[in-house]
Amino acid sequence: MQSRIPLSPLLANALLNQPNMQVFSSHDMDEVHNKVGEAFKPHRFEPSGSTSTLNSRMHQFSMDQISFHRLKYGAAVEVDPDCLDDFFLLQMPVSGQAEIDCGDCSLISNCQQGVVLNPTQRLRMRYDNECDQLMLRISRQALEQVCSRYLGHSLKHPIEFDCHLDWRRSPVWLHMLEYITQLQKDAPTCLQQPLISRQLEELIISTLLSQQPSNYSQELSRDSRSLAPRHVKKVEEYIEAHAQNPLTPATLAELAGVSVRTLYAGFREFRHMTPMEFLRNVRLQRVRESLQQAHMTQSVTDTAMYWGFSHMGRFSQEYQRLFGEKPSETKRRAQA
Repeated sequence: MQSRIPLSPLLANALLNQPNMQVFSSHDMDEVHNKVGEAFKPHRFEPSGSTSTLNSRMHQFSMDQISFHRLKYGAAVEVDPDCLDDFFLLQMPVSGQAEIDCGDCSLISNCQQGVVLNPTQRLRMRYDNECDQLMLRISRQALEQVCSRYLGHSLKHPIEFDCHLDWRRSPVWLHMLEYITQLQKDAPTCLQQPLISRQLEELIISTLLSQQPSNYSQELSRDSRSLAPRHVKKVEEYIEAHAQNPLTPATLAELAGVSVRTLYAGFREFRHMTPMEFLRNVRLQRVRESLQQAHMTQSVTDTAMYWGFSHMGRFSQEYQRLFGEKPSETKRRAQA
Protein backbone atom coordinates (compact mmCIF):
# COMPACT_ATOMS: atom_id res chain seq x y z
CA MET A 1 0.00 0.00 0.00
CA GLN A 2 1.24 3.48 -0.83
CA SER A 3 2.45 5.46 2.19
CA ARG A 4 0.59 8.48 3.47
CA ILE A 5 1.46 11.64 1.51
CA PRO A 6 2.45 14.74 3.54
CA LEU A 7 -0.19 17.45 3.50
CA SER A 8 0.88 20.51 1.53
CA PRO A 9 0.80 23.93 3.26
CA LEU A 10 -1.88 24.95 0.77
CA LEU A 11 -4.29 22.26 1.97
CA ALA A 12 -3.23 22.46 5.61
CA ASN A 13 -4.32 26.12 5.61
CA ALA A 14 -7.14 25.87 3.08
CA LEU A 15 -9.76 28.64 3.46
CA LEU A 16 -8.16 30.03 6.62
CA ASN A 17 -6.96 33.65 6.74
CA GLN A 18 -9.63 34.59 4.18
CA PRO A 19 -12.17 36.84 5.93
CA ASN A 20 -14.62 36.68 3.01
CA MET A 21 -14.75 32.88 3.34
CA GLN A 22 -15.56 32.91 7.06
CA VAL A 23 -19.14 31.94 7.93
CA PHE A 24 -18.72 32.35 11.68
CA SER A 25 -16.25 32.45 14.55
CA SER A 26 -18.16 31.98 17.76
CA HIS A 27 -18.29 30.71 21.34
CA ASP A 28 -22.08 30.65 21.31
CA MET A 29 -23.55 27.15 21.06
CA ASP A 30 -26.85 28.24 19.51
CA GLU A 31 -25.14 30.29 16.82
CA VAL A 32 -22.78 27.45 15.93
CA HIS A 33 -25.67 24.98 15.85
CA ASN A 34 -27.76 27.21 13.56
CA LYS A 35 -24.95 28.17 11.18
CA VAL A 36 -23.78 24.58 10.70
CA GLY A 37 -27.41 23.54 10.20
CA GLU A 38 -27.83 26.16 7.48
CA ALA A 39 -24.71 24.94 5.67
CA PHE A 40 -25.64 21.26 5.86
CA LYS A 41 -29.00 20.32 7.41
CA PRO A 42 -30.86 20.67 10.74
CA HIS A 43 -29.46 18.27 13.33
CA ARG A 44 -29.19 17.45 16.99
CA PHE A 45 -26.11 18.96 18.60
CA GLU A 46 -24.68 18.84 22.11
CA PRO A 47 -21.33 18.93 23.92
CA SER A 48 -19.96 15.51 24.79
CA GLY A 49 -16.92 16.38 26.90
CA SER A 50 -16.33 17.88 30.33
CA THR A 51 -16.68 21.45 29.05
CA SER A 52 -19.48 23.09 27.08
CA THR A 53 -17.33 26.06 25.99
CA LEU A 54 -16.92 26.24 22.23
CA ASN A 55 -14.23 27.98 20.21
CA SER A 56 -15.71 27.31 16.80
CA ARG A 57 -15.16 28.63 13.31
CA MET A 58 -16.23 27.68 9.82
CA HIS A 59 -15.09 28.83 6.39
CA GLN A 60 -16.70 27.83 3.12
CA PHE A 61 -17.14 28.60 -0.56
CA SER A 62 -19.86 27.28 -2.80
CA MET A 63 -20.30 26.59 -6.47
CA ASP A 64 -23.68 25.34 -7.66
CA GLN A 65 -24.01 21.69 -6.58
CA ILE A 66 -20.86 21.42 -4.44
CA SER A 67 -19.53 23.38 -1.48
CA PHE A 68 -16.12 23.22 0.22
CA HIS A 69 -15.92 23.77 4.00
CA ARG A 70 -13.37 24.10 6.79
CA LEU A 71 -14.93 23.39 10.20
CA LYS A 72 -13.62 23.19 13.75
CA TYR A 73 -15.87 23.08 16.81
CA GLY A 74 -13.07 23.66 19.30
CA ALA A 75 -14.72 21.38 21.88
CA ALA A 76 -15.85 17.78 22.11
CA VAL A 77 -19.34 17.63 20.57
CA GLU A 78 -21.83 15.06 19.34
CA VAL A 79 -23.71 15.71 16.08
CA ASP A 80 -26.75 13.63 15.08
CA PRO A 81 -28.20 14.55 11.64
CA ASP A 82 -30.09 11.26 11.19
CA CYS A 83 -29.74 10.77 7.38
CA LEU A 84 -28.25 13.39 5.06
CA ASP A 85 -31.04 12.68 2.53
CA ASP A 86 -30.04 14.80 -0.47
CA PHE A 87 -26.24 15.15 -0.32
CA PHE A 88 -23.02 13.20 0.15
CA LEU A 89 -20.52 14.53 2.70
CA LEU A 90 -16.78 13.92 2.62
CA GLN A 91 -14.89 14.66 5.84
CA MET A 92 -11.08 14.91 5.80
CA PRO A 93 -9.54 15.89 9.16
CA VAL A 94 -6.23 17.74 9.14
CA SER A 95 -5.99 17.40 12.94
CA GLY A 96 -7.84 15.68 15.76
CA GLN A 97 -10.31 12.88 15.18
CA ALA A 98 -13.96 11.92 15.02
CA GLU A 99 -15.88 8.74 15.81
CA ILE A 100 -18.36 8.11 13.01
CA ASP A 101 -21.32 5.72 13.00
CA CYS A 102 -22.75 5.47 9.47
CA GLY A 103 -25.27 2.71 8.90
CA ASP A 104 -23.67 -0.55 9.99
CA CYS A 105 -20.15 0.92 9.80
CA SER A 106 -18.26 2.48 12.72
CA LEU A 107 -14.87 4.05 12.19
CA ILE A 108 -12.34 6.58 13.44
CA SER A 109 -11.77 9.52 11.11
CA ASN A 110 -8.50 11.36 11.66
CA CYS A 111 -5.59 13.00 9.83
CA GLN A 112 -4.72 9.62 8.31
CA GLN A 113 -8.17 8.62 7.12
CA GLY A 114 -11.31 10.47 6.07
CA VAL A 115 -14.87 9.30 5.61
CA VAL A 116 -17.59 9.37 2.93
CA LEU A 117 -21.08 9.73 4.38
CA ASN A 118 -23.87 8.41 2.15
CA PRO A 119 -27.29 10.13 2.05
CA THR A 120 -29.35 7.08 2.98
CA GLN A 121 -27.29 5.91 5.97
CA ARG A 122 -28.19 6.71 9.59
CA LEU A 123 -25.41 8.90 11.01
CA ARG A 124 -24.02 9.91 14.36
CA MET A 125 -20.70 11.75 14.79
CA ARG A 126 -18.58 12.58 17.83
CA TYR A 127 -15.77 15.10 17.34
CA ASP A 128 -12.94 15.71 19.76
CA ASN A 129 -11.86 19.24 20.68
CA GLU A 130 -8.93 19.21 18.21
CA CYS A 131 -10.89 17.99 15.18
CA ASP A 132 -10.33 20.43 12.31
CA GLN A 133 -11.45 19.16 8.93
CA LEU A 134 -11.92 19.84 5.26
CA MET A 135 -15.38 18.89 4.03
CA LEU A 136 -16.99 18.50 0.61
CA ARG A 137 -20.79 18.64 0.36
CA ILE A 138 -21.92 17.13 -2.95
CA SER A 139 -25.50 17.24 -4.20
CA ARG A 140 -26.96 13.75 -4.45
CA GLN A 141 -28.91 14.69 -7.57
CA ALA A 142 -25.80 16.02 -9.33
CA LEU A 143 -23.74 12.95 -8.45
CA GLU A 144 -26.48 10.57 -9.56
CA GLN A 145 -26.86 12.41 -12.87
CA VAL A 146 -23.13 12.22 -13.62
CA CYS A 147 -22.96 8.56 -12.64
CA SER A 148 -26.02 7.77 -14.76
CA ARG A 149 -24.48 9.53 -17.75
CA TYR A 150 -21.22 7.59 -17.40
CA LEU A 151 -23.10 4.30 -17.10
CA GLY A 152 -25.40 5.04 -19.98
CA HIS A 153 -28.58 4.25 -18.03
CA SER A 154 -30.55 5.38 -15.01
CA LEU A 155 -29.46 4.00 -11.65
CA LYS A 156 -31.18 0.85 -10.40
CA HIS A 157 -30.16 1.44 -6.78
CA PRO A 158 -28.93 4.42 -4.73
CA ILE A 159 -25.17 4.97 -4.91
CA GLU A 160 -23.37 3.82 -1.77
CA PHE A 161 -19.65 4.46 -1.32
CA ASP A 162 -17.29 2.65 1.01
CA CYS A 163 -17.20 4.83 4.14
CA HIS A 164 -13.40 4.68 4.47
CA LEU A 165 -11.79 7.50 2.46
CA ASP A 166 -8.04 6.94 2.17
CA TRP A 167 -7.44 10.40 0.71
CA ARG A 168 -3.96 10.89 2.21
CA ARG A 169 -2.60 7.96 0.17
CA SER A 170 -4.12 9.11 -3.13
CA PRO A 171 -2.22 11.59 -5.32
CA VAL A 172 -5.35 11.93 -7.46
CA TRP A 173 -7.41 13.14 -4.47
CA LEU A 174 -4.74 15.45 -3.14
CA HIS A 175 -3.93 17.06 -6.50
CA MET A 176 -7.62 17.60 -7.22
CA LEU A 177 -8.16 19.25 -3.82
CA GLU A 178 -5.05 21.39 -4.25
CA TYR A 179 -6.20 22.49 -7.70
CA ILE A 180 -9.62 23.58 -6.42
CA THR A 181 -8.08 25.27 -3.38
CA GLN A 182 -5.51 27.14 -5.49
CA LEU A 183 -8.21 28.37 -7.88
CA GLN A 184 -10.35 29.55 -4.99
CA LYS A 185 -7.41 31.39 -3.47
CA ASP A 186 -6.02 33.01 -6.62
CA ALA A 187 -9.12 33.49 -8.80
CA PRO A 188 -12.23 33.15 -6.61
CA THR A 189 -14.56 34.86 -9.10
CA CYS A 190 -13.97 32.14 -11.70
CA LEU A 191 -15.75 29.65 -9.45
CA GLN A 192 -18.96 31.64 -9.89
CA GLN A 193 -18.85 31.40 -13.67
CA PRO A 194 -21.22 28.59 -14.74
CA LEU A 195 -19.02 27.28 -17.55
CA ILE A 196 -16.09 26.87 -15.17
CA SER A 197 -17.96 25.78 -12.05
CA ARG A 198 -19.81 22.99 -13.90
CA GLN A 199 -16.52 21.58 -15.18
CA LEU A 200 -14.97 21.76 -11.72
CA GLU A 201 -17.98 20.07 -10.13
CA GLU A 202 -17.79 17.25 -12.66
CA LEU A 203 -14.06 16.91 -11.93
CA ILE A 204 -14.81 16.45 -8.22
CA ILE A 205 -17.66 14.01 -8.85
CA SER A 206 -15.74 11.96 -11.43
CA THR A 207 -12.77 11.78 -9.03
CA LEU A 208 -15.06 10.42 -6.32
CA LEU A 209 -16.69 7.91 -8.68
CA SER A 210 -13.39 6.67 -10.09
CA GLN A 211 -11.28 6.63 -6.91
CA GLN A 212 -13.72 5.64 -4.16
CA PRO A 213 -15.14 2.08 -4.14
CA SER A 214 -18.92 1.95 -4.51
CA ASN A 215 -21.68 -0.41 -5.55
CA TYR A 216 -21.23 0.91 -9.12
CA SER A 217 -17.41 0.70 -9.31
CA GLN A 218 -17.30 -2.51 -11.30
CA GLU A 219 -19.82 -1.33 -13.87
CA LEU A 220 -18.12 2.07 -14.20
CA SER A 221 -14.74 0.45 -14.81
CA ARG A 222 -16.12 -1.61 -17.70
CA ASP A 223 -16.99 1.49 -19.72
CA SER A 224 -19.95 -0.48 -21.01
CA ARG A 225 -21.53 2.54 -22.71
CA SER A 226 -18.81 2.74 -25.36
CA LEU A 227 -19.04 -1.04 -25.97
CA ALA A 228 -22.82 -1.32 -26.26
CA PRO A 229 -24.14 -2.05 -29.77
CA ARG A 230 -25.81 0.65 -31.81
CA HIS A 231 -29.34 -0.67 -31.34
CA VAL A 232 -29.03 -0.50 -27.53
CA LYS A 233 -27.78 3.10 -27.62
CA LYS A 234 -30.46 4.08 -30.13
CA VAL A 235 -33.25 2.74 -27.92
CA GLU A 236 -31.78 4.43 -24.85
CA GLU A 237 -31.65 7.78 -26.63
CA TYR A 238 -35.23 7.35 -27.85
CA ILE A 239 -36.48 6.46 -24.36
CA GLU A 240 -34.71 9.48 -22.85
CA ALA A 241 -36.41 11.76 -25.38
CA HIS A 242 -39.89 10.13 -25.34
CA ALA A 243 -40.26 8.64 -21.87
CA GLN A 244 -43.70 10.24 -21.40
CA ASN A 245 -45.12 8.37 -24.42
CA PRO A 246 -46.66 4.86 -24.42
CA LEU A 247 -43.77 2.54 -25.39
CA THR A 248 -43.79 -1.23 -25.89
CA PRO A 249 -40.98 -3.73 -26.50
CA ALA A 250 -42.25 -4.27 -30.05
CA THR A 251 -42.21 -0.51 -30.77
CA LEU A 252 -38.66 -0.16 -29.45
CA ALA A 253 -37.42 -3.21 -31.35
CA GLU A 254 -38.93 -1.90 -34.59
CA LEU A 255 -37.29 1.48 -34.00
CA ALA A 256 -33.91 -0.22 -33.50
CA GLY A 257 -34.34 -2.50 -36.52
CA VAL A 258 -33.85 -5.70 -34.53
CA SER A 259 -36.06 -8.42 -33.05
CA VAL A 260 -37.48 -8.10 -29.54
CA ARG A 261 -35.29 -11.02 -28.51
CA THR A 262 -32.11 -9.34 -29.82
CA LEU A 263 -33.05 -6.06 -28.13
CA TYR A 264 -33.57 -7.77 -24.76
CA ALA A 265 -30.33 -9.74 -25.12
CA GLY A 266 -28.36 -6.53 -25.81
CA PHE A 267 -29.80 -4.74 -22.80
CA ARG A 268 -29.18 -7.71 -20.51
CA GLU A 269 -25.56 -8.06 -21.62
CA PHE A 270 -24.59 -4.39 -21.64
CA ARG A 271 -27.04 -2.75 -19.21
CA HIS A 272 -27.91 -5.64 -16.87
CA MET A 273 -31.60 -4.80 -17.18
CA THR A 274 -34.42 -5.05 -19.72
CA PRO A 275 -35.45 -2.16 -22.00
CA MET A 276 -38.65 -1.75 -19.98
CA GLU A 277 -36.69 -1.57 -16.71
CA PHE A 278 -34.58 1.14 -18.31
CA LEU A 279 -37.77 2.99 -19.30
CA ARG A 280 -39.16 2.64 -15.77
CA ASN A 281 -35.98 4.06 -14.22
CA VAL A 282 -35.95 7.00 -16.63
CA ARG A 283 -39.57 7.75 -15.75
CA LEU A 284 -38.82 7.49 -12.02
CA GLN A 285 -35.96 9.95 -12.50
CA ARG A 286 -38.28 12.36 -14.34
CA VAL A 287 -40.83 12.12 -11.52
CA ARG A 288 -38.07 12.89 -9.02
CA GLU A 289 -36.89 15.91 -11.02
CA SER A 290 -40.46 17.24 -11.08
CA LEU A 291 -40.95 16.70 -7.35
CA GLN A 292 -37.69 18.52 -6.61
CA GLN A 293 -39.07 21.75 -8.09
CA ALA A 294 -39.80 24.02 -5.13
CA HIS A 295 -42.87 25.66 -6.71
CA MET A 296 -44.51 22.57 -8.16
CA THR A 297 -48.22 22.41 -7.27
CA GLN A 298 -49.09 19.12 -8.98
CA SER A 299 -49.69 16.20 -6.60
CA VAL A 300 -47.42 13.16 -6.39
CA THR A 301 -50.20 10.99 -7.84
CA ASP A 302 -50.78 13.29 -10.84
CA THR A 303 -47.04 13.54 -11.50
CA ALA A 304 -46.61 9.76 -11.35
CA MET A 305 -49.57 9.18 -13.66
CA TYR A 306 -48.22 11.71 -16.18
CA TRP A 307 -45.05 9.62 -16.41
CA GLY A 308 -46.96 6.39 -16.92
CA PHE A 309 -47.35 4.96 -13.41
CA SER A 310 -50.91 3.77 -12.72
CA HIS A 311 -50.34 1.57 -9.65
CA MET A 312 -49.44 4.02 -6.87
CA GLY A 313 -48.38 1.40 -4.33
CA ARG A 314 -45.93 -0.22 -6.70
CA PHE A 315 -44.72 3.19 -7.91
CA SER A 316 -43.97 4.30 -4.34
CA GLN A 317 -42.05 1.08 -3.60
CA GLU A 318 -39.94 1.37 -6.78
CA TYR A 319 -39.28 5.05 -6.12
CA GLN A 320 -38.12 4.39 -2.56
CA ARG A 321 -35.92 1.48 -3.68
CA LEU A 322 -34.19 3.67 -6.27
CA PHE A 323 -33.85 6.93 -4.32
CA GLY A 324 -33.95 5.83 -0.68
CA GLU A 325 -36.97 7.95 0.25
CA LYS A 326 -40.70 8.20 -0.43
CA PRO A 327 -41.86 10.53 -3.24
CA SER A 328 -43.84 12.57 -0.71
CA GLU A 329 -40.61 13.13 1.24
CA THR A 330 -38.86 14.43 -1.88
CA LYS A 331 -41.66 16.91 -2.53
CA ARG A 332 -41.92 18.00 1.10
CA ARG A 333 -38.17 18.69 1.34
CA ALA A 334 -38.13 20.64 -1.92
CA GLN A 335 -40.99 22.86 -0.78
CA ALA A 336 -39.42 23.38 2.64
